[in-house]
Amino acid sequence: MREYLLTLCVTVAVTYLLTGPVRKFAIAAGAMPEIRARDVHREPTPRLGGIAMFGGLCAGLLVADHLQNLNAVFEKSNEPRALLSGAALIWLIGVLDDKFEIDALIKLGAQMISAGVMVMQGLTILWIPVPFIGTVPLTQWQGNLLTVALVVITINAVNFVDGLDGLAAGMVCIAAAALFLYAYRIWFGYGIESAAPATLFAAILMGMCLGFLPHNMHPARIFMGDSGSMLIGLVLAAAAISLTGQVDPDALALFAGGERNATHAMLPVFIPLILPLTIIAIPMADLILAIVRRTWKGQSPFAADRGHLHHRLLELGHSHSRAVLIMYFWSGLIAFGTVAYSVHSATMWIVLLIAALSAVGLILLLLPRFTPRTPTWAEGLVPPRYRHAARAAEAAAEAAAQDASGAEPVPARPIAAGVSGVNGATAVGPRSRFPERRKAESTR
Repeated sequence: MREYLLTLCVTVAVTYLLTGPVRKFAIAAGAMPEIRARDVHREPTPRLGGIAMFGGLCAGLLVADHLQNLNAVFEKSNEPRALLSGAALIWLIGVLDDKFEIDALIKLGAQMISAGVMVMQGLTILWIPVPFIGTVPLTQWQGNLLTVALVVITINAVNFVDGLDGLAAGMVCIAAAALFLYAYRIWFGYGIESAAPATLFAAILMGMCLGFLPHNMHPARIFMGDSGSMLIGLVLAAAAISLTGQVDPDALALFAGGERNATHAMLPVFIPLILPLTIIAIPMADLILAIVRRTWKGQSPFAADRGHLHHRLLELGHSHSRAVLIMYFWSGLIAFGTVAYSVHSATMWIVLLIAALSAVGLILLLLPRFTPRTPTWAEGLVPPRYRHAARAAEAAAEAAAQDASGAEPVPARPIAAGVSGVNGATAVGPRSRFPERRKAESTR
C-alpha cells in the first residue's frame, strides 16, 4: 500500500505543479475559445488542462516502474505500455481539439484508433463471467470489438459530463477510488496478480484528478478540455477492462467454493465493470439520455446542447457548488455502495443503508436554496477565494461599484452559482432565485 500511496502522491504533485504553467501556456497559445451559443459563461477561460494531467500520468508510471513491488507490473505485463500508447494518442488529439476544434467524427475515429492501439498490445477482454453459467471465453474479434466499444463509450461518457467546474475530475476520482479498493482487494486479498495493473491504473488516475481539482474547482481558473476529459476517460476504461477482462474467474473459484459461486459472488461489481454501469453510472446515464434526446429532435448525437443532468440541476435552482456536490453524492453512493455490496452481499444492512442514503439524496434535490459554505475552522485549509470573509468583501465591493455606476447589480463570480459549458466555464446562477434577472437575460 505504501508504494501505491507514493505513486499517488507523486502523480498529484506533478499534476498540480504543472497546471499553473500550463494555464499560462494556454493563454499565450490562444487556447481560450470564444463563448459559444451553448455556453453560458461570460468570459473565455483557458483550456489544455489535459497537458498537466498527462504529465502526471507519465510521472506516476515512471515512479511505479522504479519501485520494487510495482516494477513487477511492468516486467510481467505489457498493459502499462499499452495504456501509455493509447493515452498519448488520445491526449494529442485532445490538445489539437482544444486549440483548433476538431470535427466530432474525427475525434470518434481517434478514440477507436486509441482503443485499437491498446488492444494490439494486449489490453483486451478475454472472457466474461456470467452468473449461474460461469466463464464465457470470447474469441479474439469478439474481445477486441467489445474492448473498443467500452473504451469509446467511457471516453464519451466522461466527456459529456464535463460541464461544471470540477465535476468531471471529481466524479472520475470517485470512480477511480472505488475501482482501486476493489482491485486492491482482489490483488492482495485473494493474491491474484493479474489485478495488479488495474490497481496501479486506478491509483494514478486518482492522482491525476486530485492534482487538477484545486485549479478546476469553482470558480475554475483552467479547464481540462477534451485533452483531459478524453484522457481520464480512457484511463478509467483501461483500468476496468484490465481488471474485468484479465482476472481469471477460475482463480476466484478457489476462494468461493466453485466457479459458478465465484462468478455469482463477484456479480455486483464484475458485470458493472464490464459495461461499466455502476462505476460511471451517472456519466453513462447522461450519455444515453443525451443521445436519445438529440436523436429524437433530429439532431446529431454529437451536437452539443444544454440538456445534461447538471444543467437540469441548475434549472431547478441549485447553485453551482451544490449541483456538483449532488453529482458527487450520487456517484459515490453508486460506486462505493456496489463495492460494499460485493464484499458483504449476504448481509441486508448494505441494501438498507444504500436505500437510506438514496432517500437523503432525494431530499437534497428538493432543497435548492441551501448553499454549502466552507466551515470557519476549515477556512485556513482552503484557498482564499473559498473563504467566507473574502467572498463577502468581494461581493460588497462589486455591489458598491455597481451602485456607483448605476448599472444593474450582478452577483460576484465567487458567490454566484455558475454553470459551465462542455469544457466547464462559469456563469451566473441559480436562475430560479432571480426571476426578473432571468427574464432580462432571456431578452438579450
